[in-house]
Amino acid sequence: MPAAPLPQNEIENQLRELPGWTLEGDRITRTYRLPSHFAAAGLTVHVAQIQDELNHHSDLTLGYDTVALSVNSHDAGGKVTEKDLTLAARVAAVAPGHGAR
Repeated sequence: MPAAPLPQNEIENQLRELPGWTLEGDRITRTYRLPSHFAAAGLTVHVAQIQDELNHHSDLTLGYDTVALSVNSHDAGGKVTEKDLTLAARVAAVAPGHGAR
């Protein structure tokens, strides 16, 4: 069963609880800055594990000391769904443990 797209006001309300996450078009995005490349790589692996647990995957980009995520739901026509916000919340919960800001 495809996920249902959320209305923009619902997305914006939920993003208030996820500092740094923003709505850009039909995607939610966040870039984390980390203290080192090794820390960024560690966060990337942790995010990949979360994505596999949720069976929901973002575009994930590793930079020297950054990790960028961009996510929407393909099965909802490329719109933001509750699955995207759940992924964002899970990442937001673990990112500080890697030194992310």
